[in-house]
Amino acid sequence: MSQPPKSNPPPRNKQERPPDEPPKKSKSLLIWAVLLLVFLMSAQFFAQGANKDVFISYSQFQQYLQTENIEEVTITDKQIAGRLKQSSTTVVEGVTKSFRNFNVFIPFDDPDLVKELMAKEVMVTAQPQTTNWVGYLIAALPWLLLIGFWVFILRQMQSGQRGMFSFGKSRAKMVVDDGPSVTFKDVAGVQEAKRDLQEIVGFLKNPEKYQALGGRIPKGALLLGPPGTGKTLLARAVAGEADVPFFSMSGSDFVEMFVGVGASRVRDLFDQARQNSPCIIFIDEIDAIGRHRGAGLGGGHDEREQTLNQLLVGLDGFEATDSIIVIAATNRPDVLDPALLRPGRFDRHVTVDRPDVIGREKILEIHVKNRNIPLDESVKLDVLAKGVPGMVGADLANLVNEAALLAARYDHKAVLNDDFEEAKEKIVMGAKRQLVISEEERKIVAYHEAGHALAYELIPEIDSLHKVSILPQGRGLGVTIALPEERYLQSKTYCLGIMAAALGGRIAEKIIFNELTSGAQSDIEMVSRISRHMVCDWGMSEKIGATALGEKEQEVFLGRDFGNRANYSETTAYIIDQEIHRFVEEAEERIEKLLRDNHDRLEAIAQALLEKDMLNRDEVADIIYTDEERNEMKATVEAVEEESSVETTVGAVEEESSVETTEQRE
Repeated sequence: MSQPPKSNPPPRNKQERPPDEPPKKSKSLLIWAVLLLVFLMSAQFFAQGANKDVFISYSQFQQYLQTENIEEVTITDKQIAGRLKQSSTTVVEGVTKSFRNFNVFIPFDDPDLVKELMAKEVMVTAQPQTTNWVGYLIAALPWLLLIGFWVFILRQMQSGQRGMFSFGKSRAKMVVDDGPSVTFKDVAGVQEAKRDLQEIVGFLKNPEKYQALGGRIPKGALLLGPPGTGKTLLARAVAGEADVPFFSMSGSDFVEMFVGVGASRVRDLFDQARQNSPCIIFIDEIDAIGRHRGAGLGGGHDEREQTLNQLLVGLDGFEATDSIIVIAATNRPDVLDPALLRPGRFDRHVTVDRPDVIGREKILEIHVKNRNIPLDESVKLDVLAKGVPGMVGADLANLVNEAALLAARYDHKAVLNDDFEEAKEKIVMGAKRQLVISEEERKIVAYHEAGHALAYELIPEIDSLHKVSILPQGRGLGVTIALPEERYLQSKTYCLGIMAAALGGRIAEKIIFNELTSGAQSDIEMVSRISRHMVCDWGMSEKIGATALGEKEQEVFLGRDFGNRANYSETTAYIIDQEIHRFVEEAEERIEKLLRDNHDRLEAIAQALLEKDMLNRDEVADIIYTDEERNEMKATVEAVEEESSVETTVGAVEEESSVETTEQRE
């Protein structure tokens, strides 16, 4: 028997707030106490500052009286305040000070003092003694503050309210009404991850549909992927689609310097979730508390492990009717404890990988649309997406923002394609620098970059040339930028070609100047890294074969690769060094032969760089190819692009059909 369709409540907008607002009474009392303290201290200060009279000794007073230099006095109990007829001087704190008004304490009862003053024709005034309530309050204030402090602590401990001493309360932010909502429409480039999360949304909207068939929704979903791929955004989109409360907290928020605080916060978080069921709990960077247990430097029983144990207990404590989904995100799944990953806890693992070219294009479209960025006709987002392989959502958002800032800097009415290109170079290579270099060094840089450019243009199995420049940019004095293709596998031929292209600048210096410089440092580092991977990790050496050499030692408590342990003999180590060196020599010999055979082309590119400072691929092609060669290359490129366009269109149609099928199943 089919159930009537459940009417969903109208969508709610969401914003973040703490789940429990503490009462403002204690805060008001504290504010009033601070204001009272400030008032009393200010009154005492001004009272002391208002009295600028100098205190003199009683013997000095008698001396002034005998010399008839006193004009008037005011007697108050044991103190006399007076005024001299003529100014006098005294030493106050090592400084000689001139004064007329003075104060003096009477050391003993002198019944003849008034007669002596009258005899010297001094005007005498008497005042009654007043009580210094301010002084009494200042003296009693420390005790009052101490008593009030302890009363405040006791009230905080007795009440279950969040306050400054409520260490064990959860710091999770709860999403409620009155804010913008995030849905799956705001997430692009991760279609597979969105499909995996559709069931969670369907369960939270209509749990009876799954419970009637005996189905059980996964208690937890773990989002895995590199930083910036949109894991947090996906979790917010799930909450927006399901229209349920959303508790967000970072893994580092659980751990404090006090023992037991993390476990207490986990318990409080889960209690809040049960009170607001159905809901979603999102823990970002869960690897901060979810690392392997038993690897701590202090024997394994530390605050982090207690927090993890409480998290495991909390995940097991949910009932089937609680309708609570725990979503966590991490970019280090290798360090997580196996007990956290088992079925019944985080039993659904969703991979949020780097987007492909279609995903990057859609991400760019979303950022351009949401920010209302006007684009020039020269901007083609599909072409731009092809030129930034490996970039994640955060990188693409930064690219769009940098391009908009550059367009504003140059007073453009719309963002041009040149703005995107400059922004891309700034992100990848660094900002351009203004350096004054000698003509000799400029010539060396020109031939160095010309060697790279010629290698990228003439080696067919590697990426094609995009731009070459001798303008200082980032950490280099010049740059050669290739237009990378979408690759998920690297062949041996490709690796050797990339190594040869990287050594092109160094070999060009050797051929032209018969001298080597330090400008090839980064190139040598890249060649050495690729060669070592080929031998030790990728099995591309005939002598070594398909053997993984070097075991990584991971200290899970620290969460980083501590080093590599040599799991091979010294004889094997010698063979490894020989093979690494052989690959480097092969690449060096290949690029040297290529540059010597095309010496005239190398000279032409270098001279053009010295004249123009920058060349694109078409300008380089005009220099090194004849018209006939260029026409043949153009025809070949057009054929390849046409074939690729057809494949891309078919893939997009299939993906759209798959998404529609998934939505229909919901």
